[in-house]
Amino acid sequence: MGIILVRVIILAIITAAGYFYPPFNLSRQLGAMAGLVLGFLIIWLEVKLRRVQFRLLWTGSAGLLLGILIGWLVGSIYQSVFKVAETAAFIRLFPLIAFPYIGFLLGVKKPEWFEPSFLAHFFQSEIEQHIYKLLDTSVIIDGRIAEICETGFIDGELVVPQFVLKELQLVADSADALKRQRGRRGLEVLDRLQKSPKVKVMISEVDFPEVKEVDSKLIECAKSLKAKIITNDFNLNKIAKLQGIEVLNINELANALRPVVLPGETMRVFILKEGKEKDQGVAYLDDGTMVVVDNARRMMGQTVDITVTSVLQTTVGKMIFGRYNGEAH
Repeated sequence: MGIILVRVIILAIITAAGYFYPPFNLSRQLGAMAGLVLGFLIIWLEVKLRRVQFRLLWTGSAGLLLGILIGWLVGSIYQSVFKVAETAAFIRLFPLIAFPYIGFLLGVKKPEWFEPSFLAHFFQSEIEQHIYKLLDTSVIIDGRIAEICETGFIDGELVVPQFVLKELQLVADSADALKRQRGRRGLEVLDRLQKSPKVKVMISEVDFPEVKEVDSKLIECAKSLKAKIITNDFNLNKIAKLQGIEVLNINELANALRPVVLPGETMRVFILKEGKEKDQGVAYLDDGTMVVVDNARRMMGQTVDITVTSVLQTTVGKMIFGRYNGEAH
């Protein structure tokens, strides 16, 4: 309601200004009409700008101003080359139209080109450029990133945006005991990473107030820093890849490192519990892979040799099926 009242006041002021101070020697009635039309044009423009992200508004304006500056310089240089007044005037005017237009389009279509981080990287050599990797909340809570970093497989700088740290703190302060435990584990992992000599952890103050969701903020941050995202979130992984951002998925890494088991091979497992089917037992490998063993229900609590019959690849990993025919060990 408040914004409507402000718009009505703006319309009234501009219309009154057109009536009492008519432009271009118009009559008072035509001046008021011109003011009313101009007022509606301003309100229409204001409505359109409210829907535009502030980042695009900023980069578009920066591109426009940069285009005006370049156009003025180019026009001033080439104006003196031509002696004909009309040609010189055209040469002076053309860059002032073309370059601001191109600058505005680049600012809207390629906003990352006008980010301070991009401009800083532009003036740096390849050796001096940093390789940033963004950590999301899920991969920090997961904890395996700390072991991976200590092995030296992760290089460059790990970046934890302030909005990710805030989300982690909210989870750690949750009323739910399970969430609170997960959040505190994440803070411990982050502290471990900061103390590790293998990697450098940086807390970034970069934020995008116009973006509400943390995953969307993370994607925008990755674009502005030219960074990779380290995560184990399936949805974030897919959305980031669709937008051309390189993703390092911890779950995919774990699946790739799981030992290859072929049908017919023999392996030793500990039968932990009963299976769903008759006479089935269930075991788990060290990496968490489930092993379903036929004829092994009676062998619960014992380590046995089994023969692998098949391997099933699922979206969450592998399942191994085997058969027990021998004696316990």
